[in-house]
Amino acid sequence: MARRRRPAGAGRVRVLPSGRWQARYIDSLGRLVAAPETFAAKIDAEGWLKRHAEGEVTTAKRPDPTLTDFAERWLVTRELKPRTRAEYRILLDRRVLPALGGYRLTGISIERVHDWYDSLDPAKPTQRAHAYALLRTVMMSAWRRGLIEANPCRIEGAGSTKRKSKTKVATVAEVEAIADAIRPERYRAMVLLAAWCALRYGEVTELRRSDVDIPAGVLHVRRGVVRVGPDYVVGDPKSDAGIRTVAIPPHILPAIAEHLADHVAKDPGALLFPAAGDPAKHLAPSTWCKVYYPARLAAGRPDLRFHDLRHTGLTLAAATGATLADLMARAGHSTASAALGYQHSVADRDQAIAQALSGFAAGKVIPLKRHKATR
Repeated sequence: MARRRRPAGAGRVRVLPSGRWQARYIDSLGRLVAAPETFAAKIDAEGWLKRHAEGEVTTAKRPDPTLTDFAERWLVTRELKPRTRAEYRILLDRRVLPALGGYRLTGISIERVHDWYDSLDPAKPTQRAHAYALLRTVMMSAWRRGLIEANPCRIEGAGSTKRKSKTKVATVAEVEAIADAIRPERYRAMVLLAAWCALRYGEVTELRRSDVDIPAGVLHVRRGVVRVGPDYVVGDPKSDAGIRTVAIPPHILPAIAEHLADHVAKDPGALLFPAAGDPAKHLAPSTWCKVYYPARLAAGRPDLRFHDLRHTGLTLAAATGATLADLMARAGHSTASAALGYQHSVADRDQAIAQALSGFAAGKVIPLKRHKATR
């Protein structure tokens, strides 16, 4: 028995793997044609079919731009930090668009994404992960706009990397040794603030005289600076939580006060650590490396990155008994997971634990020294 063909204009709906609903109608040739957009709910898809049957909607072909066209518009319309925008620009130009930019969005399949990812240099895992994560974000935006039926970026774990080695934070003695070895001495306080106040490089190099309150023993982190190409861009700190007031440990207050008196101009807007040749310009990372690398070598820690001083400060703060909320506030973190990343073991703390364990073996419990007593 011959199967009856459904009349033109009739339609049906179905749910896609993405969870969105697709409406399809029968054209004059008996072909099943998809609506130019997908819908969040079944009732919306059915409503579209009804309006289509009544002639209230058009059946214009769904836009299908190339990845290059869509990614360019996506980048322009995003609210991004200058440094982030510059990094995305580099990733698109060097890693994503040369291989995939010429394809239509609907032509970027799961297999094509796998082939592209496999072609990226595995010896550069961080760059590889960042490129994949960016492509996944762009394609997710295309899916949300109904331009593709599903995001083809489905490689599990491809957008993240495992740290090659665990950061070994500095000891108190190593921090002091690095600070003492800093030459010229006008940068010594930079090491102390980075370590004991857990500041990022962009935060400490944007500190100005008005941000430091010696009588109150605090400094105000209100801004950060990043280098984008040849320019320095001053803006908000890395996250909203980055705007904060940080208590300065009393033992370094004299050194900070001395630095203000000897090396900082009297103007409230004067930078604490400006460029060597121009007090109005920010300290270049390359200049700082020439100062910091010899000092860390002299202290016996050639592996210690400047950012590891921030790790050190937060780890020592955790060892005092500071709560996760305390650490988040001090570090300017907006998520708990970010703060947890800094809670490494401290060698001195481990020695205290070892002594306490020996106390159990000897029948005498040696309590650990804590910020405050706990049951």
